[in-house]
Amino acid sequence: MEERAKSASEAWLEARAPGFQDLPDEDRRAIFDFAFLWSLFEAEIMEANARADRITEKVDAWAAGDIMGADLYDAELAYFRDRYFADDELTYHYPFLNLRKSDHSDLVEAVIRGANNDPRDRILALLMIVWRLRNNLFHGAKWAYQIKGQRENFTQANAVLMRVLERHGQLA
Repeated sequence: MEERAKSASEAWLEARAPGFQDLPDEDRRAIFDFAFLWSLFEAEIMEANARADRITEKVDAWAAGDIMGADLYDAELAYFRDRYFADDELTYHYPFLNLRKSDHSDLVEAVIRGANNDPRDRILALLMIVWRLRNNLFHGAKWAYQIKGQRENFTQANAVLMRVLERHGQLA
């Protein structure tokens, strides 16, 4: 199997960023893809200004227009429920989302626990989780543990973003 050529920035990160050289290519790819998908989501869906309140406005508009398609996100929701809630308790991973009150922390927790299955709230909870993954990555919190163990989080977040973009974006 031929080894993929590394970019200058990837080589620089390997040499200088703590733990980066130990990240498997699949982990790097999921994170790189997330950066591009988030940028497209922010441009196409959020008019280049994502915030928790604006994400809520979009989800509310989709709910009002009956164009949610919440069931299309069941696999991703199941993944995040399994990651953040087990044995009738929130897992040790959950606090690391760093949810803030403005991120609808109570709603996200209720959806994760399975106590709230409203379609609008399920989509909002998923997008708040994706929002927190974005903030934790771009504001440096993920470096506290050298971005280890994040591939599946970003793979699932990427699936959410792609589906939202397909359903609600203005893509060619």
